[in-house]
Amino acid sequence: MEQEKLTVLNESGDRIGVASRSEVHEKGYWHETFHCWFAHYDESRKGSFIYFQLRSDNKKDYPSLLDITAAGHLLSDEKIEDGVREVHEELGIIVGFEELHSLGIVKGELFQEGMVDREHTNVFLYSNPILFEEFQLQQDEVAGIFRSSLEDFKSLIQQVTTEIDIEGFIVGKDGDKAYTGQKVGYHHFVPHARAYLLEIIERLEQQLTLKK
Repeated sequence: MEQEKLTVLNESGDRIGVASRSEVHEKGYWHETFHCWFAHYDESRKGSFIYFQLRSDNKKDYPSLLDITAAGHLLSDEKIEDGVREVHEELGIIVGFEELHSLGIVKGELFQEGMVDREHTNVFLYSNPILFEEFQLQQDEVAGIFRSSLEDFKSLIQQVTTEIDIEGFIVGKDGDKAYTGQKVGYHHFVPHARAYLLEIIERLEQQLTLKK
C-alpha cells in the first residue's frame, strides 16, 4: 500500500507529478482523496443523522478512532468515480456513483509524527436511509459503525458541548455485531481540523435540507 502511486498536486489543485503514497505523506505533498459521508434526514425522528466508521485497532494511523464513513486515496490512474470502491470495500455497501451527491472539494491537513497529510478531498454524500444490519465491514480496516444526530455533532465541533451520544455497533472477533451506545468527545475522533469539519457539516446541512 505504501508504494501505491498517487498524483501530486500543488496547493491550488493542479497536477504536477506522481509519487508513492509513502513519499507523499513523508514530504507533505498535496494529493487527491475521496470521502463519502453517510447522512440522512429521518422523518420519524425529525432530524438528520450522520454515520462514522470506527477505525480498526490494527490501523497504522489513528487506530480505534471515529472517522469519515468511508474514505480513501485516489491512485494516479484513477478517476473520481473510482473512489466509490472505498464504500464497498470498507462497508460492504454497494453504491453507484450516480447515487452520490457531490459536496465539492474541501482542502484539509492532518499532522502526526512522521507524516504530513495534505488533501484535496472530493467530498460526497450518500443520503439514502440505511440499517446497521446492512453493513458488512472490512474488519482489518473498520471495527464498527456509529451515528449521531448532525445537530449534536455540529455542537461538538463548535465546542458548544464536550460530549455527545452515539449509537451503533462493534464487530467482535467472531464477526457478530455488538450493538451499543456511548458518550464521546472530540478526542474520540480522528483530529481533522474543526474548520474542515464545520465546512463539511454546512454542506451536509444544505444538501439534506433540499432532500426534506
